[in-house]
Amino acid sequence: MEKSEKTIGIVKAIVTLISVFVVAAAAVVCAFILTRGFVEYKSNNNGGLSATGSASVDFEADLIVWRGTYSAYAETTGDAYSRLNRDADKIRRYLSNNGVKDSDVVFSSIDINRRYNSNYNEEGNYVGESFAGYELYQTVTVSSEDVDNVEKISRDITELIEDGVEFTSNSPEYYYKDLDSLKLELVEAATENAKQRIDLMAKGSGCEVGKLVSSNLGVFQITAKNSSDDEYSSGGTYNTSSRQKTATITVKLNYTVR
Repeated sequence: MEKSEKTIGIVKAIVTLISVFVVAAAAVVCAFILTRGFVEYKSNNNGGLSATGSASVDFEADLIVWRGTYSAYAETTGDAYSRLNRDADKIRRYLSNNGVKDSDVVFSSIDINRRYNSNYNEEGNYVGESFAGYELYQTVTVSSEDVDNVEKISRDITELIEDGVEFTSNSPEYYYKDLDSLKLELVEAATENAKQRIDLMAKGSGCEVGKLVSSNLGVFQITAKNSSDDEYSSGGTYNTSSRQKTATITVKLNYTVR
């Protein structure tokens, strides 16, 4: 009887030791997993420094594009073409007399529309349409580096209208010929601005700047100078209605720290 009680006691002690060992082992494994995860997190997220730099520049357009549309109406296409050609000659002469080079002028193809008259009976009821004639349209485009002159011409077409030309003037469009070089200069300036901000943050936080991890270039925003009408867009903005413009770009840099 005493031997049985001793045996039972030994078995209980062994079971207790095994349980303690299992619990301890489980605690060690959990601690290892948690510690490893923390170390991996720290190594993958070592803080780093990120900053977005920006640069902008004001500039003036050096190319103007001006378009105008004129039309001619007649009962036959032949007569309409003749009138349209006469108007085209008047426009060429007008532009030449105002210092516009022939090489800066382009005439588009001619569009033709049929015109119909609405017919009504004596009671005022609509009874159908009847063919009235042809209306022809053509657009003239002037692209010139003489911005001042073409701008002036676009604002004063009285001479053409008094000469019988049914002319409609569009607002001029303004462009910059060396825009690609301007964009490269802006990218360089914005990158330098971002790096300066990184250096200042590193100095203030008592760390050293490491390697460049990533860099992201924003989109170019070209707006009218000193204007609140133009809005930035995710795809970029390119204002063509203003002669005086402002170009802006952003660059984001991300560095490791030591």
